[in-house]
Amino acid sequence: MSAVLLWVVCPKENAHSLLSLVPRNCCTQRRCNNSSNKLLSSKLSLSSGVAAYSSAVANPSRSSEERVYEVVLKQAALVREKRGESALGLKKPIETDCTADWDLLNDAYERCGEVCAEYAKTFYLGTLLMTPERRRAVWAIYVWCRRTDELVDGPNATHITPKALERWETRLNDLFEGRPYDMYDAALSDTVSKYPVDIQPFKDMIEGMRLDLRKSRYENFDELYLYCYYVAGTVGLMSVPVMGIAPESKASTESVYNAALALGIANQLTNILRDVGEDASRGRVYLPQDELAQAGLSDEDIFRGKVTDKWRSFMKGQIKRARLFFDEAEKGVAELSSASRWPVWASLLLYRQILDAIEANDYNNFTKRAYVGKAKKLISLPIAYGRALMEPSKLAKLVMR
Repeated sequence: MSAVLLWVVCPKENAHSLLSLVPRNCCTQRRCNNSSNKLLSSKLSLSSGVAAYSSAVANPSRSSEERVYEVVLKQAALVREKRGESALGLKKPIETDCTADWDLLNDAYERCGEVCAEYAKTFYLGTLLMTPERRRAVWAIYVWCRRTDELVDGPNATHITPKALERWETRLNDLFEGRPYDMYDAALSDTVSKYPVDIQPFKDMIEGMRLDLRKSRYENFDELYLYCYYVAGTVGLMSVPVMGIAPESKASTESVYNAALALGIANQLTNILRDVGEDASRGRVYLPQDELAQAGLSDEDIFRGKVTDKWRSFMKGQIKRARLFFDEAEKGVAELSSASRWPVWASLLLYRQILDAIEANDYNNFTKRAYVGKAKKLISLPIAYGRALMEPSKLAKLVMR
């Protein structure tokens, strides 16, 4: 189960820690700054909401957050290099031999837009405020993420094998090298040739699909965090280079990526809490086993599907943690380029309200599906638009209140 919703941002220097990354090859190869490989000695652990400091050097057995942060550092290095060249704007398209026929490429992007409009209506409307180049690139990323997710969650999921995912990863490598298989691949191949997007977050998303094939329990939040990164946090890392960072932003590139990661984690945690009953019907439990045990609960309680005081207390803690990730995300959305903020704010505000709906259902996520009604969606969109128009400094003051 993955959240194919785009983005997140937070101005805290070390909000999370994360995974390893390799340089990308696509028509041209970029090198990551060696300084990005330095290990950071501090991190903020949102699993408990309390800062916990540790040294990756002193502790070779790193947490999932520390492993993933390596990806953040290296991706941020690519973007810093690009910002130095053109402030993250596409003033002049990069020449590439990824696709010879420009008309076919335009058709490919338009088809990606149609898919986005069909399956992510609210987000699609927000992308219409972006520049044409960024809008098309976001559509291409969205479609690839959706197709990847459909491999294990779609109508043919029961026929998907590890071999099929290997073939999908080979296909990913090919499109990054400028050898697309179909029109959707062609759109993404063109996108990654123009923006400083690294291949590792894409590969990590495929790894999340592999986890869904072989793993149905998570012993603790560290394991669950890594899964959430794979299937949702990766989307933020893919999207930041395209959406762009505001020229007036004073935040570090790393902090912007940390926030992008936070929204993905928050969205996925929300998916998990919303879909407890649905996942249980498939024999899956995406809740930390150790925390269930501490609350006096077990898988059997979930399969029984009865809301008890123990369950309510447990869910309150899980919802609180998800909101902490949303809080981190809110602090940094303002650092995006102004044209990219609305769809991010819209997805953040709407997804956050799913947690409110779970509470309104008296924490019955066994037989009741929490959702945001049309009226609340209509109210949220102008609020998101208003926040998108605010300058980073003013919005930061609003969020901190």
